[in-house]
Amino acid sequence: MPTDKPAAPAVVRATAILDLLSGSIVPLSLADLARELQLPKSTLHGLCATLIQLNLITRLDNGQMTLGPHVMLWANAFLARLDMTQEFFASWDDMRVLPEETITLSIRDGSEVVYIACRNGSRPLGVTFRTGMRLTSVYTATGKAMLSTLSDEAVRQLLDGCDGGWPRPLTSKGARNVDALLSDLAQVRHRGYSVDLGEVREGMLCFGAPVFDSNGPEAVAGVAVSILSNETDQALQQRAGQAIQKLANRLSERLGSKTRA
Repeated sequence: MPTDKPAAPAVVRATAILDLLSGSIVPLSLADLARELQLPKSTLHGLCATLIQLNLITRLDNGQMTLGPHVMLWANAFLARLDMTQEFFASWDDMRVLPEETITLSIRDGSEVVYIACRNGSRPLGVTFRTGMRLTSVYTATGKAMLSTLSDEAVRQLLDGCDGGWPRPLTSKGARNVDALLSDLAQVRHRGYSVDLGEVREGMLCFGAPVFDSNGPEAVAGVAVSILSNETDQALQQRAGQAIQKLANRLSERLGSKTRA
């Protein structure tokens, strides 16, 4: 017989405890839990003892509690089911924006980006993106989008560690030193998306945005759309930038992030 009343109140309360601990940046005491959840300490004591036995909660030496290691098994199982590349293509198709253009999904490996999903559009760009392809991050839309989520100091340290000095330019465009790059990244943060103005290929414009997961403010991936510069105007460029922001935010939401591009 259907009912709106929870069949197992203890499970609901245990979930509330786990939610509260996961949302707190510091460990919580039993008194903290009682105050926030408005439950008797006697009730919480039994629930917490069971959660500790199951390794869902860890009790610290001072008696405060935080999430336990068993939670990671559930998190990893969820992430294993989530195929970001499939979600990437499906979300873009669902948006029905610039369907004929090239789209890419990449991750950062040091000072380079690695493309993990590509769909080359019907308009020839003069370059073919492919899975596994590597490019210097400072000239790519996805690379600059991901770098923009780092601090300026972290960007400087990353590029100072590059063998051979400043990355070799791919075209006549793009930043030629770290100060010029940081100025560009400041615009990316303000605008919400990055722009590659022919830095990978002359005559090609790319618009990128960072993708986040639940771990923090540093991007875990970047998405981009590429179009021919001679077929664009300011309105289309703004539309492309807004579309890639929307796609990045969709993927970030699926990965459990509350951060938005």
